[in-house]
Amino acid sequence: MKKNICLLGLLFAFSFSIAQKNASSTPGKNTSDSALFDIVQKQTIRYFWDFAHPVSGMARERSNVAFDYGNEVVTTGGTGFGVMALIVGVERKWLSRDSVARHLLKMINFLLKADSYHGVFPHWMDGATGKTIKFSRKDDGADLVETAYLFQGLLCARQYFTAHDRTENDIRERIGWLWNDIEWNWFTQNGQDVLYWHWSPNNGWAMNFPIRGYNECLITYVLAASSDNFPVSDKVYHRGWAVSNFFKNGKTFYNYPLPLGFDYGGPLFFSQYSFLGLDPHGLKDRYADYWQQNLNHTLINRAYCIDNPKKYKGYGENAWGLTSSDNSHGYGGHSPTNDEGVITPTAALSAFPYTPEYSMQALRNFYFNLGDKIWSDYGFTDAFNQTEGWYAKSYLAIDEGPIVVMIENYRSGLLWKLFMSCHEIQNGLKKLDFHSPYLK
Repeated sequence: MKKNICLLGLLFAFSFSIAQKNASSTPGKNTSDSALFDIVQKQTIRYFWDFAHPVSGMARERSNVAFDYGNEVVTTGGTGFGVMALIVGVERKWLSRDSVARHLLKMINFLLKADSYHGVFPHWMDGATGKTIKFSRKDDGADLVETAYLFQGLLCARQYFTAHDRTENDIRERIGWLWNDIEWNWFTQNGQDVLYWHWSPNNGWAMNFPIRGYNECLITYVLAASSDNFPVSDKVYHRGWAVSNFFKNGKTFYNYPLPLGFDYGGPLFFSQYSFLGLDPHGLKDRYADYWQQNLNHTLINRAYCIDNPKKYKGYGENAWGLTSSDNSHGYGGHSPTNDEGVITPTAALSAFPYTPEYSMQALRNFYFNLGDKIWSDYGFTDAFNQTEGWYAKSYLAIDEGPIVVMIENYRSGLLWKLFMSCHEIQNGLKKLDFHSPYLK
């Protein structure tokens, strides 16, 4: 059976590869923006289709075996991003609806049997067995934030696959089972006014990591407030998430005011991961206008790269974007306050909704001028450092997925419309006193 699954995967990979080569074998610099979007999205989707784990269908953590992860490691959050990317593939007619629906149902059935803790999945699992793989010594149980990213994708799938056939009915029903099983309120650690990131049956609350803003975790609080069965109160959001030394900012960097977060904004994924599904247009609460927050965060990051105070090679208007990624000595949280000369393509490309003109400058440079070094089987590789002459060969699920999704949100708003159409999300946002055009 496993051999047949692998052979089927190879056939999919071969057919997709041939189509991609035919589509993008001779693009020139006068290629239209739309055609270039097609090339990039189609190639990047292959990470979640051709390279998906053959047993579970989930997204592999990375394309290379590194840091002793092993060959079977799949990632919970990256899978959620991948689900959204596959929806794009169906909508653009690059993948058949039936094939993706069957793939997702296989994944959902795997998740129903996989390790979970109070309904929450671990950061990493064995893609063949569903058993937890430790993320760190004591992080061997539930990861609430990774699970939030997974369900950002699964709820979009529930909203997209609406046909009344056996497969799509099962997709919707079983996502509902998984969603309703998540005990968000358990993660307040005995009723505190804050969510905690981790819990382990072996180590309990030993990680002791309260989720406070401002960072990439906004989606976690929105989902927790949106639950029908195990919700958290609005106090958990206002007294937990919105209370820290690095929540409110209010300073100006490169002439751009930054309402929330760390000085200079931190890595760019802060303005991307929660907003793959949450539409920031007109999204406001008592703390910020999230469109303005994300736009200015992006503009500050780009302005820093153009300023280039450390004089790294290659930085400029056509090569910008600092975020967490691989680097020449491992992995790092790159940002203006932790700048190592590493440009990460997902940073600028996942910013398309905010800075389309500037992101297109970066995309054309990455593809046409650096493509021989950073473009390969699954789109753009993870990162590069021209000062060191280092170009990653690796791909990471959490970096590839947002490229597809945010380009699509810029083009059509597809994932935003799906996620924001969820009645649970609308109720959760109202509960937390958000304002949005989607809320009646």
